[in-house]
Amino acid sequence: MERLAVYCGANAGQDPAYSEATILLGKTMVRRGVELVYGGGRLGLMGIIADTVLAEGGRVHGVIPEMLKDLEVAHTGVTKLHIVQNMHERKARMTDLTDAFIALPGGVGTMDELFEAWSWNALGYHNKPFAILNVGGYWDSLIAFLDTMSEQGFVSAERRKHLIVSDDIDDCLDRLAAACNTEAGSFTW
Repeated sequence: MERLAVYCGANAGQDPAYSEATILLGKTMVRRGVELVYGGGRLGLMGIIADTVLAEGGRVHGVIPEMLKDLEVAHTGVTKLHIVQNMHERKARMTDLTDAFIALPGGVGTMDELFEAWSWNALGYHNKPFAILNVGGYWDSLIAFLDTMSEQGFVSAERRKHLIVSDDIDDCLDRLAAACNTEAGSFTW
């Protein structure tokens, strides 16, 4: 795994554990030689992950729509800032640039990105693994709902297993890397 797309909030949230986990994820990524792909913002957890990776000597690829750049929320200190026309292009470019996806705490945008990565995978547009880093149980209710969707027959048990869930950064990154390193011919989502 050379690049990891990190989906996370443009706010830092109420619990300091979210920022702490974001910093630790950024440091761990650089230690492992993994570059960051993210939404290109300078605010909230997005800014924290970018600043951490940069401070640790890592490479950061931000992808931001023109509108958000014009609102001055773009992080201008990243290694490479890709400016796109809209949110659809943002998600497509991030998918092209990354080897895997991970969701930290965030809001509607984070959920949109995670679910689009999952649905594109299910439809065969990519074969890249995706995960939730469940910091402080933030995603517990969503995970329970996804289990309900599976139990009720709207998501197959096999498809539900594709979403990696962990509350441990090293475990999560190890599982994503293992999924990336499996030969495409023998590994199917």
